[in-house]
Amino acid sequence: MASADPAMEEVSRLKGELEAIRRLSQTLFQKTNVDDLVEAALRSALEEVDAEVGSVLLADHEAKQLIFRNSVGENPVPRGTAIPWDQGIAGSVFQSGEPEIISDVKKSGRHFGEVKSGFATRDMITLPLKQWQGDPIGVMNILNKRNGTLNENDLRLLTIISAFAAIAIQQARLFEEAKLAEVVHRLGDLGHDLKNFLTPVVMGSEILRDEMAEVFEMLRTVGEESADKRHEICDDVIGMLQDGARRTQDRVREIADCVKGLSSPPTFAPCTVMAVAESVAKTLRVVADEKGVMLSLKDLDTLPILMADERRLFNAIYNLVNNAIPEVPSGGSIAVIGKLEPDGKNVLLSVADTGRGMPREVRESLFSARAISRKAGGTGLGTKIVKDVVDAHGGTIWVESEEGVGTTFHIRLPLSATDSTPQ
Repeated sequence: MASADPAMEEVSRLKGELEAIRRLSQTLFQKTNVDDLVEAALRSALEEVDAEVGSVLLADHEAKQLIFRNSVGENPVPRGTAIPWDQGIAGSVFQSGEPEIISDVKKSGRHFGEVKSGFATRDMITLPLKQWQGDPIGVMNILNKRNGTLNENDLRLLTIISAFAAIAIQQARLFEEAKLAEVVHRLGDLGHDLKNFLTPVVMGSEILRDEMAEVFEMLRTVGEESADKRHEICDDVIGMLQDGARRTQDRVREIADCVKGLSSPPTFAPCTVMAVAESVAKTLRVVADEKGVMLSLKDLDTLPILMADERRLFNAIYNLVNNAIPEVPSGGSIAVIGKLEPDGKNVLLSVADTGRGMPREVRESLFSARAISRKAGGTGLGTKIVKDVVDAHGGTIWVESEEGVGTTFHIRLPLSATDSTPQ
């Protein structure tokens, strides 16, 4: 029987890795909660390499410990269990920033013995959770491959998963930190610090883009028909990552201003509403599709160019659409609609959903300091940010909502910045 072609085996392996990256990107970048991200990354890692048990440990720099944030599998380690960050295999990997494959943990004699897992560890891969050129924020342990032992091919795939996970966790942490009122007095330098945090995200995504280009070129040379399509998908995912990094910085700055009660002057420039709304839809499409909600843009291409702060207008539309998605049942819809007012001086933007609608007390509290959020962990800042954007443009906003029918937000904006006086 003829042996398998090594080149085709390599192509098959690469195709498997690319498919794993696609699944992981869809899973991770739908989530903004650290715990959800950690669990999703861990379960993805176990599934992709067919392993039984895994844990993610995140660093506590004050205590100099690694803390079990999530553990999956038989007899999981309790959340919050801590180990010194310079002991055992996990500590060694965290300190060095280099992954380790151990085919026989018992023989290695390096397993940290104070954590009682209740199961026998046979083989394991421990990887640092870090961005491409950054310091580790923790480690990921993957244990006990079901068939065979964990190997170099598994390590290659897990390295990609851990890098994506580290980026996603860092962004989620930034969102969570920005929601805490306790950071108000430290917000002066937040924008600068955030830029420093996100620079590795952007740089790492460019490195990944270059690496993927080489992989796809190899696939093309062996006649892989789907190479171009897969390359396009990966480019879209990387673009989403880069846009997300930039939007994250904008979002945190806006939240910081909102919490502090400040509002910097808008930067007016010619703006196409259709382009802004398309960017919002592209960012939220995966989330909406997962929920079974249809996003649509109607008549926005008929609107004239208006003078607006594009970044702020994006944030306003994003907030309204993002807030609507959890309120709409599967099979429902959200539409962003535009029309030019009869006076020819204003545009009317509407975000209409077929969701559950608002009770009177929620509707009446919108755009006020006592805004009520129905989302778990919500702050109520979202609608206030939208109101601040509208005010900065000299526009008006109002809402129509009926329980069991749906909700429509209306925003009226002047076409010209010279007309930007409160309506």
